[in-house]
This record gives sequence, C-alpha cells and structure tokens, in this order.
Amino acid sequence: MDALAPIQINGHLYLSHPATERWNLGRNIRSRIKSWSEVPWDDLDLDADEDPRRLFGLDELSFGTRNGLWPIASTDRGETIFLLATPGAPKLLVNYDETWAEHRMSFAEWLYRYLIGEDMSGPNSAAFYPGPVQLQRLPMSADERPEPWYGPDRGM
Repeated sequence: MDALAPIQINGHLYLSHPATERWNLGRNIRSRIKSWSEVPWDDLDLDADEDPRRLFGLDELSFGTRNGLWPIASTDRGETIFLLATPGAPKLLVNYDETWAEHRMSFAEWLYRYLIGEDMSGPNSAAFYPGPVQLQRLPMSADERPEPWYGPDRGM
C-alpha cells in the first residue's frame, strides 16, 4: 500500500494512503468509524446471521477502539473490509449489506485471495478478472484522469 496507494484495484477495491490529502487513509478511517458507530445496533432487529456480535462472539461492537473494528478498505460494490484489533491471529471482517464474513488471515492474504477470485465478501461475492491485475491511481485533483496500468501476466 505504501508504494501504490491511493489506488483502485481491478475496478472495485479502493486503498487509501495516509500521506495524501484527497484520499487520506486516516481521515477515511475516522469518517467510517463515526458512521458505523452511529448505527443503533441494540435497536436493530437483526437475525443471528446479520449481527456481527453474535456471529463473531464479540462482547460489544465498537469501531476504532483498542479491541474494535477498523475499516481499512472498501469497494465500489458496497463492501467494507475491517481489521478486528484483538490479540492473537489477524482477523478481517467484511460487511456487504447485512452479510458479514470472517477471515482469519492477514490483509495481504485476503487481498491475494480476492484477486484470484475467491469469495472474500461472502457467498457468491467473487470479483475475478483473468489476466494481469488492473491498477489505477486515484486522481489527486478534480482535473486529473489517471490511466490504468497492469501488473505482470498471472497465467489466469
């Protein structure tokens, strides 16, 4: 991320960077934390498969706290990728509509699996594109129109 972000990958996945003004990772995280924290989780009538507290055994649902969820990436399909900041093995949670998916892996492994076409946001969520990965820098000004470029051939 340090070398490439802010970037869009394969037309869907967005990665921000903390050292940019327009696509600032820290500001994006704070904004998403605020939005997710304002959801009245206790007042919602959620089924067991829609409530991240019951799905993942969380005592409480918090965002941006020491043991909370940190939104680190998103897609244009409405998916939000969260890092769950708990001791032990890395854990990512992905939200799409009312669906939640858990992945006990690093973000690098999640990204690899996302790019090879695994269902990384829930059932039937794959976004596989054969051939090289398409990369496109995000515009740094209103007038900028970055062109995509491609990674090496993956033999897919």
